[in-house]
Amino acid sequence: MFKQFATFLTAALACGILNAQELSPTHLHQPILTPQNSGTPNGLIAVWPVNPRVVWASGRAGTFTVTTDGGQTWRAGVVPGAEALQFRDVQAFSADVAYLLSIGITGDPGEFRIYKTEDGGATWTIQFENQNPGAFYDGFAFWTPHRGIAHSDSVNGVFPDLRTTDGTTWGDISNNMPPALPGEASFASSGTCVSTQGGRNAWICTGGSDIARVLATRDGGDTWNAYDTPLISSPSAGAFTVDFRDPFRGIVGGGDLDPADPNNARTAVSSDGGQTWALTNPPPVTGAIFGLSYVGRAGNAPGDNLGRAVVITANDGGAAWTPDEGTTWFALPGVSGFWAVAFATPKAGWLVGTDGRILKISF
Repeated sequence: MFKQFATFLTAALACGILNAQELSPTHLHQPILTPQNSGTPNGLIAVWPVNPRVVWASGRAGTFTVTTDGGQTWRAGVVPGAEALQFRDVQAFSADVAYLLSIGITGDPGEFRIYKTEDGGATWTIQFENQNPGAFYDGFAFWTPHRGIAHSDSVNGVFPDLRTTDGTTWGDISNNMPPALPGEASFASSGTCVSTQGGRNAWICTGGSDIARVLATRDGGDTWNAYDTPLISSPSAGAFTVDFRDPFRGIVGGGDLDPADPNNARTAVSSDGGQTWALTNPPPVTGAIFGLSYVGRAGNAPGDNLGRAVVITANDGGAAWTPDEGTTWFALPGVSGFWAVAFATPKAGWLVGTDGRILKISF
């Protein structure tokens, strides 16, 4: 009966019979979606809200865009010298300080770079320029403005991952990483294959091999453990995106990029810091889940239990949300072509995607 009601609700929202804003927050409380003008037609791949007012996003053709008023206005720019690059990840700490991670399209290993601005994007400094011909840096994540890690696909059985402890220089921590499986890699689909929490916890999700895994550290990247997940894995499939709401409870999402195999979009949850994972009910999207984010965090969620709510996006495969970490799902009608999602608070989240599109999402 509940499944039938949920199906009716989604259809009613799509047809305008029900207004999402009129739903009681103590029941299903569909989010409010508000399109915003990003200031660029270039595809956006990653998004990072610093707080409900300051948000950065990044994407193709060397593009970044930033708002300081919650998205009412966005200021887009192109990093000089990066016009041919794609910024697959962004993380910021204020309206002035932000990092970008680039990939290239020509095969030059030096196109994998880390940039930093300290003046709101007026100028950028290259902090890292890759020289490893086999590396492919998929994403990065930070604990503080000066401490972070960057993750690459494996090269000859080794993950050539990086760490900064001063916000300026990046050092190789490949010797700290667990051995890679044959072909093991991650996916640069939204910058969320790497996630940090607290002061020293981090998780990296992988695929590309026979098993989709999560690599976890509790000590800021000094030591790591590898744990299996039940998600599909192959050269085109695996775990794409991971998030944790506290040191122990998290969710991972993925699927298969092969268009001939569109029905493996899945999420799995952990309650022991990523050591074990259990599949949730299948979400109502197809392909692969490019990005996901908790709506709230443990201890600061509102009374309608949004601490366990998660939003997922699967590019052309649609988008959806769950109030209970995957037991029940609700499609976001008409939301397609979005790559990444992130929240500052339950009332201040953003989806970014193709053609420079941005949606503010508010519960």
